[in-house]
Amino acid sequence: MDQPRVSNGGGPPGSGGQDDQDQRPNLKRKCIDFHNPAVIDISSRLYRKACRSSHVRDSGLMPFLQPHSSYLRLMGLPIGDLSAPNPSVAYLTQMAHVTRAKNSNPVMCLSWTPGGRRLLTGNQEGEFTLWDGVNFSFELIMSAHDNSFRCMAWSHNHNYLLTSDAGGNIKYWSPSIAPVQSIDSHNQQPIHALSFSPSDTKFVSCGDDATVRVWDWASRTEERVLEGHGWDVKCVQWHPRSSVICSGSKDNLVKLWDPRSGSSLSTLYGHKNTVTKVAWNDNGNWLLTASRDQLIKLYDIRAM
Repeated sequence: MDQPRVSNGGGPPGSGGQDDQDQRPNLKRKCIDFHNPAVIDISSRLYRKACRSSHVRDSGLMPFLQPHSSYLRLMGLPIGDLSAPNPSVAYLTQMAHVTRAKNSNPVMCLSWTPGGRRLLTGNQEGEFTLWDGVNFSFELIMSAHDNSFRCMAWSHNHNYLLTSDAGGNIKYWSPSIAPVQSIDSHNQQPIHALSFSPSDTKFVSCGDDATVRVWDWASRTEERVLEGHGWDVKCVQWHPRSSVICSGSKDNLVKLWDPRSGSSLSTLYGHKNTVTKVAWNDNGNWLLTASRDQLIKLYDIRAM
Protein backbone atom coordinates (compact mmCIF):
# COMPACT_ATOMS: atom_id res chain seq x y z
CA MET A 1 0.00 0.00 0.00
CA ASP A 2 1.42 3.34 -0.99
CA GLN A 3 2.11 5.70 1.85
CA PRO A 4 0.91 9.26 1.43
CA ARG A 5 3.65 11.83 1.01
CA VAL A 6 3.69 14.46 3.72
CA SER A 7 4.63 17.96 2.72
CA ASN A 8 6.72 19.82 5.31
CA GLY A 9 6.52 23.09 3.49
CA GLY A 10 2.75 23.44 3.29
CA GLY A 11 1.30 26.30 1.29
CA PRO A 12 0.44 26.56 -2.37
CA PRO A 13 2.79 25.56 -5.23
CA GLY A 14 5.61 27.98 -5.80
CA SER A 15 5.81 28.94 -2.13
CA GLY A 16 9.13 27.13 -1.63
CA GLY A 17 7.77 24.09 0.20
CA GLN A 18 9.05 20.50 0.18
CA ASP A 19 6.81 19.56 -2.78
CA ASP A 20 8.43 22.19 -4.98
CA GLN A 21 11.90 21.01 -3.96
CA ASP A 22 11.05 17.43 -4.94
CA GLN A 23 9.95 18.55 -8.40
CA ARG A 24 13.14 20.43 -9.16
CA PRO A 25 15.49 18.62 -11.56
CA ASN A 26 18.75 17.37 -10.12
CA LEU A 27 21.84 19.24 -11.22
CA LYS A 28 24.29 16.87 -12.91
CA ARG A 29 27.95 17.76 -12.94
CA LYS A 30 30.47 16.18 -15.29
CA CYS A 31 33.46 14.53 -13.66
CA ILE A 32 36.25 12.12 -14.53
CA ASP A 33 36.35 8.76 -12.77
CA PHE A 34 39.97 7.66 -12.40
CA HIS A 35 39.21 4.40 -10.60
CA ASN A 36 38.28 2.14 -13.50
CA PRO A 37 41.36 2.97 -15.67
CA ALA A 38 43.60 2.54 -12.64
CA VAL A 39 42.16 -0.89 -11.82
CA ILE A 40 42.54 -2.00 -15.45
CA ASP A 41 46.15 -0.81 -15.50
CA ILE A 42 47.08 -2.56 -12.25
CA SER A 43 45.36 -5.83 -13.16
CA SER A 44 46.77 -6.08 -16.68
CA ARG A 45 50.30 -4.72 -16.55
CA LEU A 46 51.63 -7.81 -14.78
CA TYR A 47 50.35 -10.16 -17.46
CA ARG A 48 50.78 -8.20 -20.68
CA LYS A 49 53.95 -8.62 -22.66
CA ALA A 50 55.54 -5.93 -24.77
CA CYS A 51 53.96 -5.33 -28.16
CA ARG A 52 57.36 -5.95 -29.78
CA SER A 53 56.51 -9.65 -29.75
CA SER A 54 54.60 -10.54 -32.90
CA HIS A 55 52.74 -13.46 -31.30
CA VAL A 56 51.34 -11.08 -28.67
CA ARG A 57 50.09 -8.65 -31.31
CA ASP A 58 48.39 -11.41 -33.29
CA SER A 59 46.91 -13.31 -30.36
CA GLY A 60 44.24 -10.76 -29.53
CA LEU A 61 45.47 -10.28 -25.95
CA MET A 62 45.74 -6.53 -26.51
CA PRO A 63 42.59 -5.42 -28.39
CA PHE A 64 42.28 -2.13 -30.20
CA LEU A 65 40.01 0.49 -28.68
CA GLN A 66 37.27 1.51 -31.07
CA PRO A 67 35.71 5.01 -31.20
CA HIS A 68 32.52 3.97 -29.43
CA SER A 69 31.18 4.62 -25.95
CA SER A 70 31.01 0.90 -25.16
CA TYR A 71 34.83 0.76 -25.19
CA LEU A 72 35.18 3.34 -22.41
CA ARG A 73 35.23 0.57 -19.82
CA LEU A 74 38.31 -0.93 -21.51
CA MET A 75 40.29 2.30 -21.59
CA GLY A 76 43.30 2.31 -19.28
CA LEU A 77 45.56 5.07 -18.09
CA PRO A 78 47.51 6.86 -20.85
CA ILE A 79 50.89 5.83 -19.46
CA GLY A 80 49.71 2.21 -19.24
CA ASP A 81 48.80 2.07 -22.92
CA LEU A 82 52.17 3.24 -24.28
CA SER A 83 53.11 -0.34 -25.16
CA ALA A 84 49.87 -1.01 -27.01
CA PRO A 85 49.98 -2.00 -30.69
CA ASN A 86 48.10 1.17 -31.63
CA PRO A 87 50.04 4.20 -30.30
CA SER A 88 47.07 6.53 -30.83
CA VAL A 89 45.25 5.09 -27.80
CA ALA A 90 47.95 6.56 -25.54
CA TYR A 91 46.70 10.10 -26.12
CA LEU A 92 43.56 11.71 -24.78
CA THR A 93 42.09 13.34 -27.85
CA GLN A 94 38.65 14.16 -26.44
CA MET A 95 38.14 17.43 -24.61
CA ALA A 96 36.71 16.76 -21.16
CA HIS A 97 35.36 20.14 -20.16
CA VAL A 98 35.42 23.84 -20.98
CA THR A 99 35.04 26.39 -18.22
CA ARG A 100 35.33 30.15 -18.12
CA ALA A 101 36.42 32.47 -15.36
CA LYS A 102 34.18 35.18 -14.02
CA ASN A 103 36.38 37.81 -15.66
CA SER A 104 37.62 37.78 -19.25
CA ASN A 105 41.32 38.39 -18.54
CA PRO A 106 43.85 36.29 -20.46
CA VAL A 107 45.38 33.35 -18.57
CA MET A 108 49.17 33.75 -18.51
CA CYS A 109 50.24 30.59 -16.64
CA LEU A 110 48.77 27.54 -14.89
CA SER A 111 49.82 24.67 -12.68
CA TRP A 112 48.28 21.69 -10.89
CA THR A 113 48.52 21.67 -7.11
CA PRO A 114 50.44 18.79 -5.48
CA GLY A 115 48.20 15.76 -5.74
CA GLY A 116 46.42 17.01 -8.84
CA ARG A 117 43.08 17.73 -7.19
CA ARG A 118 43.04 21.45 -7.98
CA LEU A 119 44.26 23.73 -10.74
CA LEU A 120 45.87 27.14 -10.26
CA THR A 121 45.79 29.79 -12.99
CA GLY A 122 47.33 33.26 -13.07
CA ASN A 123 45.80 35.95 -15.26
CA GLN A 124 46.89 39.25 -16.76
CA GLU A 125 45.51 41.23 -13.82
CA GLY A 126 47.78 39.42 -11.33
CA GLU A 127 44.98 37.31 -9.84
CA PHE A 128 45.07 33.69 -8.69
CA THR A 129 42.12 31.52 -9.72
CA LEU A 130 41.63 28.14 -8.05
CA TRP A 131 39.61 25.42 -9.84
CA ASP A 132 38.39 22.02 -8.71
CA GLY A 133 40.12 19.39 -10.85
CA VAL A 134 37.35 16.79 -10.45
CA ASN A 135 34.13 18.59 -11.38
CA PHE A 136 35.86 21.61 -13.02
CA SER A 137 34.05 24.14 -10.85
CA PHE A 138 35.29 27.56 -9.80
CA GLU A 139 36.46 27.74 -6.17
CA LEU A 140 38.40 30.90 -5.39
CA ILE A 141 39.87 34.05 -6.88
CA MET A 142 42.36 36.26 -5.07
CA SER A 143 44.78 39.07 -5.82
CA ALA A 144 48.40 37.91 -5.90
CA HIS A 145 50.52 40.38 -7.92
CA ASP A 146 50.27 44.03 -8.89
CA ASN A 147 51.23 43.19 -12.47
CA SER A 148 50.49 40.45 -14.97
CA PHE A 149 51.53 36.89 -14.11
CA ARG A 150 54.45 35.42 -16.02
CA CYS A 151 55.15 31.98 -14.53
CA MET A 152 54.74 29.69 -11.51
CA ALA A 153 56.86 26.76 -10.34
CA TRP A 154 56.49 24.26 -7.49
CA SER A 155 59.47 23.01 -5.49
CA HIS A 156 60.39 19.36 -5.93
CA ASN A 157 59.14 18.51 -2.43
CA HIS A 158 55.85 20.40 -3.17
CA ASN A 159 56.20 22.49 -0.03
CA TYR A 160 56.34 25.89 -1.73
CA LEU A 161 55.23 27.68 -4.88
CA LEU A 162 57.14 30.44 -6.68
CA THR A 163 55.41 33.00 -8.91
CA SER A 164 56.69 35.94 -10.92
CA ASP A 165 55.11 38.88 -12.70
CA ALA A 166 55.79 41.51 -15.36
CA GLY A 167 57.11 43.98 -12.79
CA GLY A 168 60.13 41.97 -11.64
CA ASN A 169 58.49 40.62 -8.48
CA ILE A 170 58.95 37.08 -7.15
CA LYS A 171 56.67 35.69 -4.43
CA TYR A 172 56.83 32.64 -2.18
CA TRP A 173 53.57 30.79 -1.43
CA SER A 174 52.68 27.92 0.87
CA PRO A 175 50.66 24.92 -0.40
CA SER A 176 47.53 26.58 1.03
CA ILE A 177 48.24 29.59 -1.26
CA ALA A 178 49.21 31.84 1.64
CA PRO A 179 51.89 34.49 0.89
CA VAL A 180 55.25 33.91 2.58
CA GLN A 181 57.77 36.32 1.04
CA SER A 182 58.15 38.89 -1.74
CA ILE A 183 61.32 39.83 -3.64
CA ASP A 184 61.90 42.57 -6.22
CA SER A 185 64.54 41.86 -8.86
CA HIS A 186 65.59 42.05 -12.52
CA ASN A 187 65.41 45.86 -12.51
CA GLN A 188 61.60 45.72 -12.52
CA GLN A 189 61.61 43.88 -15.86
CA PRO A 190 59.31 40.90 -16.58
CA ILE A 191 60.50 37.57 -15.17
CA HIS A 192 59.63 34.82 -17.64
CA ALA A 193 60.76 31.59 -15.96
CA LEU A 194 61.65 30.07 -12.58
CA SER A 195 63.27 26.74 -11.79
CA PHE A 196 64.39 24.95 -8.61
CA SER A 197 67.68 23.15 -8.05
CA PRO A 198 67.50 19.38 -7.40
CA SER A 199 67.87 19.94 -3.64
CA ASP A 200 65.36 22.85 -3.51
CA THR A 201 67.95 24.97 -1.68
CA LYS A 202 68.45 27.26 -4.69
CA PHE A 203 66.34 28.52 -7.56
CA VAL A 204 67.02 30.44 -10.76
CA SER A 205 65.12 33.18 -12.57
CA CYS A 206 65.43 34.90 -15.94
CA GLY A 207 63.99 38.12 -17.31
CA ASP A 208 63.96 40.87 -19.88
CA ASP A 209 67.06 42.52 -18.38
CA ALA A 210 69.13 39.88 -20.30
CA THR A 211 70.33 38.20 -17.08
CA VAL A 212 69.92 34.87 -15.31
CA ARG A 213 69.97 35.13 -11.51
CA VAL A 214 70.65 32.43 -8.91
CA TRP A 215 68.92 32.74 -5.53
CA ASP A 216 69.31 31.09 -2.13
CA TRP A 217 65.96 29.78 -0.95
CA ALA A 218 66.42 30.00 2.83
CA SER A 219 68.00 33.48 3.03
CA ARG A 220 66.02 34.81 0.02
CA THR A 221 69.14 36.54 -1.28
CA GLU A 222 70.67 36.79 -4.74
CA GLU A 223 73.88 34.79 -5.11
CA ARG A 224 74.90 35.10 -8.75
CA VAL A 225 74.06 37.22 -11.77
CA LEU A 226 74.81 35.28 -14.97
CA GLU A 227 75.47 37.72 -17.81
CA GLY A 228 76.17 36.76 -21.40
CA HIS A 229 72.94 36.97 -23.35
CA GLY A 230 72.50 39.89 -25.67
CA TRP A 231 68.73 40.22 -25.35
CA ASP A 232 65.72 39.17 -23.26
CA VAL A 233 66.07 35.74 -21.61
CA LYS A 234 62.81 33.87 -22.22
CA CYS A 235 63.35 30.50 -20.54
CA VAL A 236 65.56 28.77 -17.99
CA GLN A 237 65.72 25.35 -16.34
CA TRP A 238 68.01 23.77 -13.77
CA HIS A 239 69.57 20.39 -14.53
CA PRO A 240 67.64 17.60 -12.72
CA ARG A 241 70.79 16.18 -11.09
CA SER A 242 73.80 18.47 -11.53
CA SER A 243 74.86 22.07 -11.02
CA VAL A 244 74.10 23.11 -14.59
CA ILE A 245 71.60 25.73 -15.73
CA CYS A 246 70.26 26.05 -19.28
CA SER A 247 68.79 29.29 -20.61
CA GLY A 248 67.31 30.43 -23.92
CA SER A 249 67.11 33.99 -25.15
CA LYS A 250 65.75 36.33 -27.77
CA ASP A 251 69.28 36.53 -29.19
CA ASN A 252 68.69 32.98 -30.63
CA LEU A 253 71.28 31.45 -28.27
CA VAL A 254 71.06 28.60 -25.77
CA LYS A 255 73.61 28.80 -22.95
CA LEU A 256 74.75 26.34 -20.30
CA TRP A 257 75.93 27.88 -17.02
CA ASP A 258 77.82 26.82 -13.90
CA PRO A 259 75.83 28.36 -11.02
CA ARG A 260 78.72 27.93 -8.57
CA SER A 261 81.23 30.05 -10.49
CA GLY A 262 78.80 32.05 -12.63
CA SER A 263 80.66 31.20 -15.85
CA SER A 264 79.26 30.03 -19.17
CA LEU A 265 80.04 26.39 -19.94
CA SER A 266 78.82 26.23 -23.53
CA THR A 267 76.78 28.13 -26.12
CA LEU A 268 74.51 26.44 -28.67
CA TYR A 269 73.91 28.23 -31.99
CA GLY A 270 71.25 25.90 -33.36
CA HIS A 271 68.32 28.32 -33.79
CA LYS A 272 67.62 31.29 -36.04
CA ASN A 273 64.93 32.96 -33.94
CA THR A 274 63.89 33.50 -30.32
CA VAL A 275 64.37 30.43 -28.11
CA THR A 276 61.06 30.04 -26.30
CA LYS A 277 61.55 26.87 -24.23
CA VAL A 278 64.29 24.59 -22.89
CA ALA A 279 63.67 21.28 -21.09
CA TRP A 280 65.93 18.60 -19.61
CA ASN A 281 65.16 14.91 -19.77
CA ASP A 282 64.82 13.23 -16.36
CA ASN A 283 68.07 11.34 -16.89
CA GLY A 284 69.89 14.63 -17.41
CA ASN A 285 71.61 13.55 -20.64
CA TRP A 286 69.31 15.10 -23.23
CA LEU A 287 68.27 18.70 -23.71
CA LEU A 288 65.29 19.87 -25.77
CA THR A 289 65.10 23.40 -27.16
CA ALA A 290 62.20 25.06 -28.98
CA SER A 291 62.27 28.27 -30.97
CA ARG A 292 60.14 30.59 -33.04
CA ASP A 293 61.97 29.32 -36.12
CA GLN A 294 59.50 26.37 -35.91
CA LEU A 295 62.21 23.89 -34.90
CA ILE A 296 62.61 21.62 -31.87
CA LYS A 297 66.15 20.35 -31.37
CA LEU A 298 67.45 17.55 -29.17
CA TYR A 299 71.01 17.73 -27.81
CA ASP A 300 73.07 15.06 -26.06
CA ILE A 301 75.22 16.97 -23.57
CA ARG A 302 77.51 13.95 -23.18
CA ALA A 303 78.81 14.66 -26.70
CA MET A 304 79.66 18.30 -25.98
